[in-house]
Amino acid sequence: MKKLFLGMATVAMLFTACNEDSYELAEEQSKVDMSDFYVYTDASSDEAARLAVGSKAKSCYTMVNLNRLLNQNPGLEKRMFDIEYHTRSMIAAKKPDGVGNGNGNGNGGGDDGGDPGGGDNLGVINIPVYVHVIYSNSQQNISDSQINSQITVLNDDFRRTNNDANQTPSEFADVAADTEIEFNLAGVFRHSNSTSSWGTNDAMKAAYPPVTPETHLNIWVCNIGGGILGYAQFPGGSAATDGIVVSPQYFGTQGYVSAPFDEGRTATHEVGHYLNLRHIWGDGRCNRDDFVSDTPKSDRPNYGCPLSAYHCRSNDQFMNYMDYTNDDCMNLYTQGQKVRMRAIFEAGGPREAMAN
Repeated sequence: MKKLFLGMATVAMLFTACNEDSYELAEEQSKVDMSDFYVYTDASSDEAARLAVGSKAKSCYTMVNLNRLLNQNPGLEKRMFDIEYHTRSMIAAKKPDGVGNGNGNGNGGGDDGGDPGGGDNLGVINIPVYVHVIYSNSQQNISDSQINSQITVLNDDFRRTNNDANQTPSEFADVAADTEIEFNLAGVFRHSNSTSSWGTNDAMKAAYPPVTPETHLNIWVCNIGGGILGYAQFPGGSAATDGIVVSPQYFGTQGYVSAPFDEGRTATHEVGHYLNLRHIWGDGRCNRDDFVSDTPKSDRPNYGCPLSAYHCRSNDQFMNYMDYTNDDCMNLYTQGQKVRMRAIFEAGGPREAMAN
């Protein structure tokens, strides 16, 4: 009888603990403010601004691609909303009481990506990478050493071991992060194809589909055309098109590379999108945000290699990988961006399978 009583007591304690966990999760989720969420952007205005700067200015077509996918797939907006809700819930659950208000506002007062407030117990996340080289001439058939140089850059940038880390301005040095995300080359596929320019409508992915995109990052290296460096797909899109695309002359640091985008930061930027980061200016005016509180607000991208930039009543973080500056002027992801990226690998996140 005594054993039966003890057993019943144990079950009661477990039930109470489970209920408390459920209440805590529900309480954290109730703090999530989604009022600032958006998906569509006026990406065409960004392209007009780029051309006004000069045809050689950095051009990422991720937001243009996102608008296209949203128009083609009515369910995508809801999936991205759910992913954002999950991301903010995971971040809110790690914060001390009273920190943040549920919507990152880009000036240090939000909670979508400021102080992490706690670990996620995922450890160092290692992402296996498949590279699809699609070439119409010998230059585009980039060497294994060029591919390996790009993997090195990704690891150096995401682990903050790159040689440019010491160039971070003191204003932002405290928020610069080792994201604890690494990459390893799992395989290279080479495809000879007479197509000279692939565009941004995922034609290269239809011709050469991704390999196990649930567990591997797929990168297509091919000539996009139009001066476009690369583009990515955000979490939530179709598995059939998941991954990033980079033109060969902007991939890696040696071989067939073209200055000033010859240090591998195009892939670093596009992988940031792939891991759920927006451009740091939010692709809009001062009231549009990137959902990360330790990247100050801005209303425009920065180009070239500025010594300073001031918009929306704060200094721009133009050295952030999610801006448009030249490769040798980029040197950081922030703590807030780290937490945001890692949230998608947690239980229920869109890239959970990659962390297991």
